[in-house]
Amino acid sequence: MQINGISAIVTGAASGLGAATAQALLDGGARVVGIDLAAGWERAGQPPAGLTPISGDVREPDDVAAAVAAATEAGPLRMAVNCAGIVAGARILSRKGVHDLEAFSRVITINLIGTFNVLRLAAEGIAATEPYDDAGSRGLIVNTASVAAFDGQIGQIAYAASKGGVAAMTLPAARDLAQYGIRVMTIAPGVLDTPMMAAVTDEFREALVANVPFPARFGRPDEYAALVASIAAQDYLNGEVIRLDGALRMPPR
Repeated sequence: MQINGISAIVTGAASGLGAATAQALLDGGARVVGIDLAAGWERAGQPPAGLTPISGDVREPDDVAAAVAAATEAGPLRMAVNCAGIVAGARILSRKGVHDLEAFSRVITINLIGTFNVLRLAAEGIAATEPYDDAGSRGLIVNTASVAAFDGQIGQIAYAASKGGVAAMTLPAARDLAQYGIRVMTIAPGVLDTPMMAAVTDEFREALVANVPFPARFGRPDEYAALVASIAAQDYLNGEVIRLDGALRMPPR
């Protein structure tokens, strides 16, 4: 699929992976609608030229529908990239007590249900377009899981469950949407240098990098964005989860 001339939706577009992906798609000639919370856009400042920013919550059907409508108006909607998500840490049982159910539910609702909400509504918009090739191809949806989906650490029960759900959705989603010519892929990043990592201590950052075989460093958001573009270019990639992690396998803690 050619990126030039298409319309795309990117969630979490004000920072981190979403911002890098939105920029890469813009650079490739796409028209991009970015969704993020109002506070995220305020922190980000002026959005890049060509990006249509929408203040919204991926959990809210009306907010996502507004983004789909804006993207559809801008051109043929061919892509949606789900980057919005949160991280939270707590053990099932600890000295502080039992894991808070509301906190667990919030992570699941944003990371998993929010991803599905965008997936379903973007798929409807993409399915309404004309195919761009003789195979009946219409577009691509890329979701973001995490290596925590497979190597969840102590205290990551909510995050690992949410990202495990995203990974598990990949194949059935690809099968469901095959009749409409829509591919579904998932990227499972390892330790990437995003705003989520900015809050941790240098000692913790060094410990994370020490577990990465090669290259022994944090991944970069632009590397995630480049993988999104590569997936778009390879029409035979479908229904798969790709780890972007430098061969990292997370230890228990």
